[in-house]
Amino acid sequence: MERDAVLIDLALQGGGSHGAFSWGVLDRLLEENWLTIAAISGTSAGAMNAAVLADGWTAGGAEGARKALERYWRRVSKAAAFSPLQRSPLDRLMGRWTLDTSPFYILTDLMSRVLSPYDLNPTGYNPLRAVLAESIDFER
Repeated sequence: MERDAVLIDLALQGGGSHGAFSWGVLDRLLEENWLTIAAISGTSAGAMNAAVLADGWTAGGAEGARKALERYWRRVSKAAAFSPLQRSPLDRLMGRWTLDTSPFYILTDLMSRVLSPYDLNPTGYNPLRAVLAESIDFER
């Protein structure tokens, strides 16, 4: 029995781990031929998922969107591997997933209580800018 086509609108929430989780949900939804995403919006990581999905969809439909999202999240994970915000060796050894004892995190947390974000990042460097630039065809 064939299903009738269903149109859905999606609003994606922000937050890094929520964005990664949403990637898995989107990947699964895009596998369904009877389901069509009619509109998509998002905040923060959700907006990035929405933009990458829309760009991939434009290039190659649902399969293009799935591939684009996978490439994007692979790039994000590679960029995070070089971040100074990492768990301390002790936390890794103990299997803890916290940054509470990470020296760089402690220093950054202390500085953020004393200085403005603009003082801490005067050049406006954003590592995700390059990841997005590689993931979305702005010329299309």
